[in-house]
Amino acid sequence: MRQEVFMAGMGGQGVLLAGQLLAQAALEAGLELSWFPLYSPEVRGGRATCTLVIADGEVGSPVVGRPQGMILMDGIAVANHLGRIHSNGLAVINTSLASGEVNRDDIKLVAIAGTDIAAQVGSERAANMALLGAYVQVSGVVELRVVEQALYRVLPKRHHDYIPTNIAALQRGAQLAEEQLR
Repeated sequence: MRQEVFMAGMGGQGVLLAGQLLAQAALEAGLELSWFPLYSPEVRGGRATCTLVIADGEVGSPVVGRPQGMILMDGIAVANHLGRIHSNGLAVINTSLASGEVNRDDIKLVAIAGTDIAAQVGSERAANMALLGAYVQVSGVVELRVVEQALYRVLPKRHHDYIPTNIAALQRGAQLAEEQLR
């Protein structure tokens, strides 16, 4: 098993946190990985991306040209990166901030309103969790419960009050993704 995942969005949307959480969950599931975060230097309005390579064997390089999976958190991310996804890949798009209209019939698309879901469960800041929940549910890279447990190790203790909201967003995103692909 080897999955290459690319995430992109605006700075402050939690792209790097979502990547770090998936990385921690993969480690806890006994998998090998590389996590490569990248963010632009702007104070406001910058872009953030991260790439993960998750495998059941050694990972030689974090460089990925055509990832099998993408989580795209806004319209700019969709415009700039969707064309790179591997044929038969999985793209999860936040339709709260991007159109769900994609001119690719060779990929699996999950289009959910991540920001709206997050607001419904208590905080718009959990949109990254809704999208990550959708990705994990459809890709099967790790179990959702492992991602939920990893929150306790990734988030500093001072932010543990937000864990129930994050778990609710993860679960709702997973549920909507499953419903969408039935």
